[in-house]
Amino acid sequence: CAAAEAPVRRVGVFGGTHGNELSGVLLVRHWQESGAEIRRAGVDVRPFLSNPRAVHKGTRYIDCDLNRVFDPDSLGRPVVEDIPYEVRRAQEINHIFGPKGSDDAYDLIFDLHNTTSNMGGTLILENSRDDFTIQMVHYIKNALAPEPCPALLIEHPSLKYATTRSVAKHPVGKYEN
Repeated sequence: CAAAEAPVRRVGVFGGTHGNELSGVLLVRHWQESGAEIRRAGVDVRPFLSNPRAVHKGTRYIDCDLNRVFDPDSLGRPVVEDIPYEVRRAQEINHIFGPKGSDDAYDLIFDLHNTTSNMGGTLILENSRDDFTIQMVHYIKNALAPEPCPALLIEHPSLKYATTRSVAKHPVGKYEN
């Protein structure tokens, strides 16, 4: 008999992990101003602008890709004056939504991206054994039918993901072209 999953109570919705991908930025700003659409009883949904400096400049990143620095070395790096902006930002995000890999981490981070690839609205998963995200993808696909909503699994057996969303217990990326 499988153990029951704990209910999802804390959800982060990220936009602007890459400052030049504006769909998530616009949604996060909208929900920060008027969050009625995302309010649910018993669930704390927090819209969050991941990389505000890059958004302000309209560029993918300032010093390095924020979506690649949630690894143990970067998250544990001492804060010194010349630390790359995105590494410092990753540490801040890990402090707010994590710590990564802990019981205190947010239950779900839904990271919104844009792409120039012709892939439509696509969900990105990192773990085929995460029953919650598999069921959530199934629900989303059914809710959007007949519109297609492909799911892409980027699982690798020996890779520990360093994405922004990897701080959560259940990470999901959403890419839109």
